[in-house]
Amino acid sequence: MTKKSNRELNKEFQDTTDRKYAYDFDYILRDYMIKSFKPFFKAGSNANENALEMGCYKGEFTKKILDYFDKITVLEGSSDLIKEAKETVQNNNKVNFINKMFEDWIPEEKYDSIFLLHTLEHLDNPIQTLEKIKSALKPEGHLFLVVPNANAASRQIAVNMGLVSHNTAVTQGEHEHGHRITYSFDTLERDVKKAGLEAIYKTGIFFKPFANFQFDNIIKSKIIDQNYLDGCYNLGFKYPDLSASIFFLCK
Repeated sequence: MTKKSNRELNKEFQDTTDRKYAYDFDYILRDYMIKSFKPFFKAGSNANENALEMGCYKGEFTKKILDYFDKITVLEGSSDLIKEAKETVQNNNKVNFINKMFEDWIPEEKYDSIFLLHTLEHLDNPIQTLEKIKSALKPEGHLFLVVPNANAASRQIAVNMGLVSHNTAVTQGEHEHGHRITYSFDTLERDVKKAGLEAIYKTGIFFKPFANFQFDNIIKSKIIDQNYLDGCYNLGFKYPDLSASIFFLCK
């Protein structure tokens, strides 16, 4: 029997005095996620494919994938975020929003693509959700799974500065925003396997030398430009374990 969650998801995404929920860098990273995913999308038209996005925040990623799928279902536990996401996608009729906790979700259809981006680390029962995702994938379908990386260069620097106790720690600010675990490549692989999924492609997204707030300040100050950001993205393939995020393509 699944234990009912007492999480207050309409509060967890609110900014605090110590830590923002989303920085400008987070939106930049979303663009690089799309760039990493595109080789696995079908070429040409969306070919009547359907997609499930689990956790949408304010709908920015939902808007980015509108051109790639004929139908998009969004599963989100926060009613406040669904309201904002609907405005972001301008109530596009290709998108169907479901306001439900993952724990209460029972898959009613199969999907070509499922997106779980910077969300697994928020779950009280990540393996249970991954098992549900497995049951909701079409035979040739894929799960695009992305989590923040415990071993990102910026996080290891913070550890060596004494700001974070260890790489996989969940800081107080992260916990207030709903984080329950900080994944590394090996622990993500562990949970994917426990759920009966197979990671057929693994990489890092965006080599990350600075913290999110530092990137925001540096970009605003025009100390770095788009070429620098692109360089960090390309370097992520060479040093995946030092990247901002871990990307597993699963079947």
